[in-house]
Amino acid sequence: MPDRYRNLRASISGWGLCWVLLLSGSPVLSAPMTFNTALPVAQGEFVTRIQGIRLDAGEDPGTADRDLTVDTLVTVVGYGVTPKLALFGALPYQHKTLRLDSGGERIRRSQEGFGDLSLFGRYTLFQRDWPGRTLRLAPFVGVEAPTGEDDAGDALGRLPPSVQLGSGAWDLFGGLVLTHQTLSDQFDSQLSVRFNNEANGFEAGDEVRWDLSWQHRLWPRELGGGVPGFLYGVLESNLAYQGKNEVHGVEDADSGGTSLFLAPGLQYVTKRWMAETAIQLPVMQDLNGTALESDYIVRAGIRINF
Repeated sequence: MPDRYRNLRASISGWGLCWVLLLSGSPVLSAPMTFNTALPVAQGEFVTRIQGIRLDAGEDPGTADRDLTVDTLVTVVGYGVTPKLALFGALPYQHKTLRLDSGGERIRRSQEGFGDLSLFGRYTLFQRDWPGRTLRLAPFVGVEAPTGEDDAGDALGRLPPSVQLGSGAWDLFGGLVLTHQTLSDQFDSQLSVRFNNEANGFEAGDEVRWDLSWQHRLWPRELGGGVPGFLYGVLESNLAYQGKNEVHGVEDADSGGTSLFLAPGLQYVTKRWMAETAIQLPVMQDLNGTALESDYIVRAGIRINF
């Protein structure tokens, strides 16, 4: 049957997680929590970022009272090949649960395991530095490999695509990110696209995103010696459009649309590690038909440079 909650895929799949977890590898730097940054990973260094994500989508305009929850633990490893080129790999471990009314009873369908692996590269195309600030422009491009199980079933039959751990398709993504950093603030802006391909008779709609982030140092107010770390306040916005899904070549009228999220958060940054947390809240969800709407997305994680 048509998967009318697949529009959430950008938030819970490897694609969405790439933007959550692209890394800044230099010491004592903040970074966006829901998308990319243009700041570099130091040459010859590895960066690891682990983030837990909880998505709850229970705003059902239909009659089935659907509720989808996705708990994800994502590990991302980045490596600085040159001062300008960095390569990344992201692998999510997910637990997905869908509850809905069917045939006069409440049913539960779930799946747990590793999802699709994302591999991507980012290159600093433009860099200009001044005393106490820098401006960077970096394109990125990558592929999501179908490493997650995409044909799982239960006693009721094959699971819908939104509950599968993988898409079964090789998907391409890319974009451009601009970063301006000063001693007390950082601004990031990203424009990205994703081209989804067909597998198992299902093709998710292509996606376009525009993301913004402002990170402001809250403590210490004045820079000086002897400070073990830095506390940043973060405010981000995520505007996303997804085309309609196709099932066996036929558009699903109850899928796709436009959504806007705001995400306030906090980051504590030291020379070699960072801890962070944020919550994404929907401001606008103009989705098609009975597509399932999100309630919130909570994120918490750590980053380690070595």
